[in-house]
Amino acid sequence: MANLKDLRNRIASVTSTQKITKAMKMVSASKLKRAQEAAEAARPYAERMENVLSSLASSMKGQAGGPALLAGTGSDQRHLVVVATSERGLCGGFNTNIVKAAKAKIHSLVRDGKDVTIVTIGKKGRAVLRREFANKMIEHFDLSHVKNLRFDDATPISAWLIEKYEAGEFDVCTLFFAKFVNVLTQEVTPLQLIPASINEESGTDLGDASYEYEPDEKDILEELLPRNIAVQLFRALLENAASEQGSRMTAMDNATRNAGEMIDSLRTTYNRSRQAVITNELIEIISGAEAL
Repeated sequence: MANLKDLRNRIASVTSTQKITKAMKMVSASKLKRAQEAAEAARPYAERMENVLSSLASSMKGQAGGPALLAGTGSDQRHLVVVATSERGLCGGFNTNIVKAAKAKIHSLVRDGKDVTIVTIGKKGRAVLRREFANKMIEHFDLSHVKNLRFDDATPISAWLIEKYEAGEFDVCTLFFAKFVNVLTQEVTPLQLIPASINEESGTDLGDASYEYEPDEKDILEELLPRNIAVQLFRALLENAASEQGSRMTAMDNATRNAGEMIDSLRTTYNRSRQAVITNELIEIISGAEAL
């Protein structure tokens, strides 16, 4: 039978933990509202940018000398995998799911004989990937100092990617992040950043009108493609931020509820133990009185 003092200490410990998880849930709920609004506000701009690029790319179809960020290098031997996770833990399976999808992609590429390098955004993903792919990791971007994501936070990362691509260090760049659906659901999404993944059907969203571009399509694409990489990366980081808070809110809610159930169970055990102790003392008193 458990010692009564040990049970009291454990109940106090779990109660303190429950207060912390409840506070973290409330903080995440507050942050989630802002992060969700930012992610949803960025979606129309990013989608419209993709539509414009799709329209321009369709008009250039079949023409030689297209921008390298659109046409690619003509090879897919060297792959750069960018894994975006959180800077902090205690957010359920958020980081685990992203890293799991990235690792599956990396293993698939390696099996196919491709050369793979890895860039991480967020230290939680970095810590896990480094255990298995330390020799493939070439760069890490730390955003722990960023409280509210801005477009300027994504620009240096996109500039680094473009610089390495133009230097011939990789052929294809794929970004892994979690798209926010709701508090309970976050979808791990692979997005090909370089060369730009163009959906020709999305270009029809601009309508059936015929457009004339000034300057020509190639010049416009050379200006828009680098900005599009920054836009898509910024959108992914905003989606990640909202997904992280949603996942943390759910995890802390579950932890608070589990702590409550554990406290109830411990109190039941404590009361039974206490009743058993009192009963034994009464038996000893009665037995002693009868012996006199």
